[in-house]
Amino acid sequence: MMLTAVTPSTRSRWLPSALVAAAATLCLPAVQAQEAPPGWGAGLIAGFGKKAYRDFDDKAMVLPLITYENSWVSLMGPRLDFKLPPVGDLSFRLRVQYTGEGYEADDSPYFEGMDKRKAGVWVGGAALWRNPIANLSAEALGDVSGHSKGAVFKLQADHRFQFGATDITPRVAVIGLDGKYVDYYYGVKGSEARADRAAHGGEGTVNVEAGLRLGHVLAQRHIVFVDMSVTRLGSGITDSPLVDRSTEGGVRLGYLYRF
Repeated sequence: MMLTAVTPSTRSRWLPSALVAAAATLCLPAVQAQEAPPGWGAGLIAGFGKKAYRDFDDKAMVLPLITYENSWVSLMGPRLDFKLPPVGDLSFRLRVQYTGEGYEADDSPYFEGMDKRKAGVWVGGAALWRNPIANLSAEALGDVSGHSKGAVFKLQADHRFQFGATDITPRVAVIGLDGKYVDYYYGVKGSEARADRAAHGGEGTVNVEAGLRLGHVLAQRHIVFVDMSVTRLGSGITDSPLVDRSTEGGVRLGYLYRF
């Protein structure tokens, strides 16, 4: 495994989007709270993931992590939320998020002759219902960068178990991807087809993700965590000639100092 510090020329795309999921719960204090405490945080997040693309050049990576929280704004790595007034136990967010999907032709020998698929900026909304049984969240985002022009919908349930300075949070999520998203990232245009890579148009699909986060407060301001996930890909993705796996997985390790 090769560990890579991120530079502008780094091409492996999986970690930024995985970082979002991990960072979303990273900043909670040792005692369960309705919101993360206000203030800045800085640290590092590192990890490795296995993509479903054929012969994809997966790399372990290290990224800086910046967070900020107040009554109106929440910044978690590449995700920025603007908080709306809550309604009872329901909280609402306007969300802007950079995601790291995509590839370049030299990310896999199988991509030779294919156009670059770019990462995107996504905008939409999210809602969260916290209750004693599980935290339930819903998210709807659209690609405003104009690359895929797709949409993503996500429903997630998680529950945080606290054991002193250590917390364990299992989660499960259902992720809907529309046809434009799937076609852009997993389709093959007619101009890209060749003998061993037939033209293919993507269709909307549903992925299912399961994950587990373990966090520990080393001291009042020092937090470490490990986050593991596996995603079962829907048939709209697994039918693509670019894919030779039905699952994707990843492991992330992180450290955060809260100022």
